[in-house]
Amino acid sequence: MSEAIQHPGYSPRKADFQRRLRRIEGQARGLQRMVDEDKYCIDILTQVAAMTSALESVALGLLDEHLHHCVVEAAVAGGPEAEQKLAEASAAIARLVRS
Repeated sequence: MSEAIQHPGYSPRKADFQRRLRRIEGQARGLQRMVDEDKYCIDILTQVAAMTSALESVALGLLDEHLHHCVVEAAVAGGPEAEQKLAEASAAIARLVRS
């Protein structure tokens, strides 16, 4: 992180992201219980899909914050850091699309 950026771009929404991640953590524990209790496969898969969607939502939120904060700030400053931030964002998008 550059010296110009003192905090992550998601800082204003940190509590929201933490709340969502705690909910996802609870979903993961619920999935473990469902397997432990031999619940119906389709019910487990439905919950996996819900958890996957929740994780994707967090990822897209973080990506949006990164683009609007870190990438924009680096682009305004210019230079090699701007190229690096764009490359990082592009790689992150590619990982999200592949997952």
